Amino acid sequence: MADKVENLILEHLRVIRDGMETVKGDLHDIKVRMTGVEEGLAGVHRRIDRMDARLDRVEKRLGLVES
Repeated sequence: MADKVENLILEHLRVIRDGMETVKGDLHDIKVRMTGVEEGLAGVHRRIDRMDARLDRVEKRLGLVES
């Protein structure tokens, strides 16, 4: 009887371990994709910063703001 319980527990632990491996793989994929999103967002911020600087220069040339 004790052997059956022990085997049942070990079987459940194996299933849990296999599930954890799947979760670890999925988490790795999410991390890789999140890194790509962060890099893309950083690129957008750089473009916005450049556009802001260009807009400042245009406003100064047109005399819309004080120097």
